[in-house]
Amino acid sequence: MAKSLIFCTALAACLALAAADWSQGTATFYGGPDGSDTMGGACGYGNLYDAGYGINNAALSQTLFNDGASCGQCYVIICDGSRPGGQYCKPGTAITVSATNLCPANYALPNGGWCGPGRPHFDMSQPAWENIGVYQAGVIPVLYQQVKCWRNGGVRFSFSGFNYFVLVNIQNLGGSGSVGAAWVKGDKTGWIQMSRNWGANWQALSDLVGQGLSFAVLSTGGQYIQFLNVVPAWWQFGMAFKTYQNFDY
Repeated sequence: MAKSLIFCTALAACLALAAADWSQGTATFYGGPDGSDTMGGACGYGNLYDAGYGINNAALSQTLFNDGASCGQCYVIICDGSRPGGQYCKPGTAITVSATNLCPANYALPNGGWCGPGRPHFDMSQPAWENIGVYQAGVIPVLYQQVKCWRNGGVRFSFSGFNYFVLVNIQNLGGSGSVGAAWVKGDKTGWIQMSRNWGANWQALSDLVGQGLSFAVLSTGGQYIQFLNVVPAWWQFGMAFKTYQNFDY
């Protein structure tokens, strides 16, 4: 994972030290001045405050979204004053956002628009975007890199589904921020491999209702954690459960 800007005291020094880690992209904004319309999205997090991500969030283009595998990852973004449109940058500023949504291609526009295939693009919440760009621009050139996520509290498991179809949205990961693999274990079962359904939603086709549940999660950074006995037997679909463990990488 790329080095984070948080260890640098001057933005210019950071750029010099980590130039090889930066990639070029573009950024727009959506969601209104308060970012309220960014809630929900293609990662399935729902209320982004409850899920641990807040207002500093972004929808990723198809190239970055990776069919949902990037959900929850963190990116530090700066406006690139050296490229066309750079006159709208706010110099010396940076913002770290979490990936919470997909910015789909718009094939009514040439090459699918800003979020078309092959284009690394961030459609950021307006409050996050305005940290680095002047509102009137609408779109700005940026430099970005993936960085470590720092979260408050532990990983959160949010349930939906019905009967034998258990769908769990895994939220608030620190470290790499995203889930590489997941397992669930009931009081009466062994460990069951889950599969990604969509976004950050992982499914198990098993009769787990009425059982206390444990989870095991492998982050995309390679860290494996077991969350033992974190869901009581009286859980129901629509509930969410917080834990006291989280990832470092």
